[in-house]
Amino acid sequence: MRPLRRKAEYGLPVCDLQLRSYSVENVEFFADFAIRAAYYLNLPVSGPVPLPRITERWTVPRSNFVHKKSQENFERITLRRLIQIKDGNPQAVQAWLAFLRKHAFYGVGMKANIWEHESLGTIINFDLRITSYISCESFANEIIDVGKTMDQSLSEVQKTLEPHLSQFGQRQDNSSGNNIFDTLDSDRFAERKTARA
Repeated sequence: MRPLRRKAEYGLPVCDLQLRSYSVENVEFFADFAIRAAYYLNLPVSGPVPLPRITERWTVPRSNFVHKKSQENFERITLRRLIQIKDGNPQAVQAWLAFLRKHAFYGVGMKANIWEHESLGTIINFDLRITSYISCESFANEIIDVGKTMDQSLSEVQKTLEPHLSQFGQRQDNSSGNNIFDTLDSDRFAERKTARA
């Protein structure tokens, strides 16, 4: 009987759980267990998605020295399954992972990638909690003051950069200092233009 599942409303990934094992039965059993646990914690789940196998091979001499031609080959295949939680509550995801860690199945390794999504207001509140010695009003005023000083200093920055930007794109050894329009109107440029036409 297949495990029950909940539908994801927005499809926003919250957690990727990768299960690894050398045995097909172990990884399939634990994937089924994890999906059932996610259902009872109200977590929308997708999977298990079979990931590519990892195949490792070794060749070892059976004996040393003159018996080099007699060798043994060993192979180890790691099977992987991916279970993805979408639109889940972060606390429920943590509880799900703790439950899976507590009831881990032998021969099955787990690796979880967790994404936490925060609103911008939450991040600003977090920053304000870190700098608790600054009140909210003074912090907002300080940001506005920084913006005003940047606007006021813009004209000074433009004046300082103007000599450098006027020669932008020209060669360093250009001693004439001509404007591009003077160059286009010159006789030499006109001669080349008529010669090509």
